[in-house]
Amino acid sequence: MRNLALARVPLYALGEWAAPRVPALLGLAGPIGRGLEDDRVGRSLDRLFDADRPALLTELVLHMVRAFGVSLDELHNDSTTITLHGQYAAATGRLVRGKPSLRIAHGHNKDHRPDLKQLLWILTISADGAVPVHFKVADGPTEDSTTHRETWETLRRWVGSPRFLYVADSKLCTFENLRHIHREGGWFLTVLPRSRKEDRLFKDWIQEHTPGWEPVAERPSLRRAEAAPDVVRTCPSPVPDADGFRLHWFHSTWKQARDAEARSDALEAAWKGLEALRARLEGPRARLRSRAGVAQAAEAILHERGTERWVAYEIASFEEAVFRQEKRGRPGQNTRWRRRVKTRFQLTWSLRPERVDYDARCDGLFPLLTNAPEERLSAAELWAAYKSKQPLVEKRHDLLKNVEAATPMYLKSVARIEALLFLHFVALLVHALVEREIRQAMRRRRLESLPLYPEQRACEAPTARRLFELFEPLQRHLLCQGGRVVQRFDPELDERQQLILELLDIPPSRFRNL
Repeated sequence: MRNLALARVPLYALGEWAAPRVPALLGLAGPIGRGLEDDRVGRSLDRLFDADRPALLTELVLHMVRAFGVSLDELHNDSTTITLHGQYAAATGRLVRGKPSLRIAHGHNKDHRPDLKQLLWILTISADGAVPVHFKVADGPTEDSTTHRETWETLRRWVGSPRFLYVADSKLCTFENLRHIHREGGWFLTVLPRSRKEDRLFKDWIQEHTPGWEPVAERPSLRRAEAAPDVVRTCPSPVPDADGFRLHWFHSTWKQARDAEARSDALEAAWKGLEALRARLEGPRARLRSRAGVAQAAEAILHERGTERWVAYEIASFEEAVFRQEKRGRPGQNTRWRRRVKTRFQLTWSLRPERVDYDARCDGLFPLLTNAPEERLSAAELWAAYKSKQPLVEKRHDLLKNVEAATPMYLKSVARIEALLFLHFVALLVHALVEREIRQAMRRRRLESLPLYPEQRACEAPTARRLFELFEPLQRHLLCQGGRVVQRFDPELDERQQLILELLDIPPSRFRNL
């Protein structure tokens, strides 16, 4: 777990990674030796798989909540895929030493690797510091919407009450999930999917009406000081939700500009693709010889760019006479020619302005659905809860995949994979708690930033990874004679390292006396 948190290396390299380090800092009593060989680590992972990991997870999280005072009033959930290399023919959900195991299979891969098999990683974090409080690994082809009820029930047992806000993306928004949480007395916040009729009805309504927008937020640009701020407005939906839940529509000026730019880029790409297709049809060796083939090629271009709604095309056919010599050789006065009629196709297309105008009026819109009463969550708090806190789950996924290097995974045993993913969650927890503690200490000391970047540039939101890197160069030197330590030279801490330890309430002697 220490290796996952500090510097992810393969299991076979753990001994090499740990050898130059002080054993006590790794929780070891003596020299490393051969104790960290990959076979022994693998057998330890087998023992962790055989253990009661759900009970261990519950005890760990509840202890963390009590020790660090992490609030569980608002919890955010999202999922991602753990991509694996290999066939995993035996990972079919069978019993492994009497315990059910996961099914590694193909599914909707969120890493855009449909050629690889996967598992589904489901993570829930607290809005208080983005601290992970629950995780679950499901079978590869598991559909996201089927996981929320079990996750919510587990969280309710941990919190001890249903009165917390459960935030998730549009996969939560099924009638069964929402009604279950509402019936049990819980609160939810989610995005209304485009497939719901309320989405279409509001967009139809806005074509002829002007909503009574009210401002809820204004965010300055962090990249360009001269850029216009993002103005966010909201209004209750004039089209009620089918179950009577609160449905609020939000409009963002930044999102409006992004939507318009994305549509313009997609249309430009589709135009170029159709131009290339027309040039192929007009060429001397056009291989598309049927109307259905031409239509399929045009549909593929429009579908790839997502412009089927905005572009209409027509295919016209005409006959072209082609003459060829009956025999080879140089043509002469007595050469006989054979006439053949060839069907050619011509592609034309045009913009559908009424549909473009319709969608342009819907640019920048964003619907949020909740059952929390207005005295519990105002419209501005709805927006802040989703747009400010929900992306933090993606940050934890990025930490899992890139910093901890959980993907791609090469272990052959599904039991060891499950155990290793448990340790990945613990490492995520360590990262999150370190970041939460350092940032809270900065607020108490009224420090806007720390000089953590190269050339001691300011860092306003320190990450655990950067803090660990700051302490990585520390070394201890031993002067030995005749196999006996004569003198020990402990590392000297610079000002930045001393400041970090002070903010984390860690005595510097912890590094010198081990």
